[in-house]
Amino acid sequence: MTELDAAGITEPGLRAAYTECRRINAHHGRTFFLATRLLPARARPSAHALYGFARMADELVDNPEPGTDPKSALDHVAGMVDEVYEGGAPADPVLAALADTVRRHDIRRGLVDAFLHSMRMDLTVTEYATYADLAEYVHGSACVIGLQMLPVFGTVVPLAEAEPSAAALGEAFQLTNFLRDIGEDLDRGRLYLPTEELSAFGVDRELLVETRRRGTPDPRVRRALAVAVSRARAVYRRAEAGIPLLRTESRPCVRTAITLYEGILDEIEAMDYDVLNRRAVVGKGRRLAVALPKLLSVWARSHARRV
Repeated sequence: MTELDAAGITEPGLRAAYTECRRINAHHGRTFFLATRLLPARARPSAHALYGFARMADELVDNPEPGTDPKSALDHVAGMVDEVYEGGAPADPVLAALADTVRRHDIRRGLVDAFLHSMRMDLTVTEYATYADLAEYVHGSACVIGLQMLPVFGTVVPLAEAEPSAAALGEAFQLTNFLRDIGEDLDRGRLYLPTEELSAFGVDRELLVETRRRGTPDPRVRRALAVAVSRARAVYRRAEAGIPLLRTESRPCVRTAITLYEGILDEIEAMDYDVLNRRAVVGKGRRLAVALPKLLSVWARSHARRV
């Protein structure tokens, strides 16, 4: 039985829409895609749809097609979201899958709007002074993703009780992205690590740009990034606290995602924080070593139920 069959998705157009979201997830989000393999088959299409929508909007901002206006593109997406919540059936496959997922799991409109708001912030805001200033952006770009996923994962407590940890999950992943992608973000004119935090170590945008251009690590940058890594790890601990609140069948997915994504921080430390000139990645061997035993366990339990 395929994931789509398990989820009861039978209409051909909708099956194609979900298949496209799965392709996007597999191509762009290898770590998260691997973790979703640990979800029950019926839950995977919705996870792919939410990822596909987030990736689509993010790409409009970060990698716009030549000659296109990202703001207009986001406005167009917002119009399709209106259609989603008015009960329509958008022609775009990613939005069509999103619409079905929203209805299945009663995902609040405000979570989607907050995400698009943060995507618009990327078009005008190039840096943040403090983590408090950054909080609005992180809420919309990351915390709401965890909150959107929460009904898909399911909980053993009232949803509201699990929401703080779900938001922390998104925040932890985003703080990790900021560290991993700092060089690429600088190339786009953006700096997400708060400037006042950096200045405490004698670091500013100019030093970061020069360090990236020179290709030689700077001890001041290393110290600033080490503190940022510690901050991200503390957020992972808050996210981990929510795992027991999830449905038992969803816990391996989230636990694996945390292990693999926090592994990026391990790689950053192993590189002595030289992330301005090298990309920290968790190798395929480590990803499989973490996920494969859990995948085999999930497969064995599923097989046993069918026998």
